[in-house]
Amino acid sequence: MQGTRRQEIAWTKLDFYKTELYVAATEYGLCYVGTPDQAFEEFEMKIKKQFPEAFLIKDREALQRYTMELAEFLEGGRRSFSVPVDVKGTPFQEEVWEALMAIPYGETCSYGEIAERINKKSAVRAVGTAIGANPVLMVIPCHRVIGKNGSMTGYRGGIEMKQLLLELERENRRFLS
Repeated sequence: MQGTRRQEIAWTKLDFYKTELYVAATEYGLCYVGTPDQAFEEFEMKIKKQFPEAFLIKDREALQRYTMELAEFLEGGRRSFSVPVDVKGTPFQEEVWEALMAIPYGETCSYGEIAERINKKSAVRAVGTAIGANPVLMVIPCHRVIGKNGSMTGYRGGIEMKQLLLELERENRRFLS
């Protein structure tokens, strides 16, 4: 009798603005970027939810390509990512995440605009829920979505991180234009 093959997921921590973020990848690509001050148990729970058969292996070297691109982004030297991602969601979530990828660096849009882009104008709340389920912060740029009136709205990484990322992009966009 053949057993179920358990999936190996490599992880490490990335230093970010006085804190650390958990970063994880499967053999196919980046599958998780965590939030500031996240407990290991919460990180592990999020991975297990997405990949129930997974086991985690700390491997800084295996994540070097991913952490390098994230660090370059956070330092203002990168506008987009070239690393592969391995994220799984519902078809609706994946459609929303694709729409997020189309928001240009240094720009923002509202939840309603995302709903319009995917031809589901009345699904603004569902769009917000799908954005909140994004497992790879920054790489799928959910921080670029703000309230209809321009207000800072919820962000899995926290409002302070969202503001920091938006300011970083606005500032660097001026210099890189």
